[in-house]
Amino acid sequence: LLTKMAFFFFIFFPEINDSEGHPSSSHQTLKGTSKWATSLENLLEDPEGVKRFREFLKKEFSEENVLFWLACEEFKKTQGKTQMQEKAKEIYMTFLSSKASSQVNVEGQSRLNETILETPHPLMFQKLQDQIFNLMKYDSYSRFLKSDIFLNHKKSEEQEENSPEAQTAAKRASRIYNT
Repeated sequence: LLTKMAFFFFIFFPEINDSEGHPSSSHQTLKGTSKWATSLENLLEDPEGVKRFREFLKKEFSEENVLFWLACEEFKKTQGKTQMQEKAKEIYMTFLSSKASSQVNVEGQSRLNETILETPHPLMFQKLQDQIFNLMKYDSYSRFLKSDIFLNHKKSEEQEENSPEAQTAAKRASRIYNT
């Protein structure tokens, strides 16, 4: 009986199994704010999480950090030398140059100059991106998790989960498992 139930469960709910059909650990099935709260990496993988984090950083006058990180992620996917040069210059002029409109604060910035743009490669900003990631991870991220933006979003998620519609679906699922 247990084997049949397990088979039924894995066939009809594959999203909670790993690639080999084994049940996933609970942290992999988390969604929304619960997932965001587990790591900055999870937050940055979710477009809604990025939106809320940007909203928070804007209030802290440090939105340029996440914008730089996102620009670097996008840059890594760039194909072709000409496109890479253009995007590298855009990142440099926007975030790294002494005249940048949204300058990020990274170690060794005073030594950076436009000569790095002559021979672009996908990981050319990696060290600087890692610095900004760590700055966000150990500074802004912990404050974000305590912010009204995060807590209000979490509260609205919980209210949706506790809505009559969500409870009805859960009851239907419960009846299926218990038969």
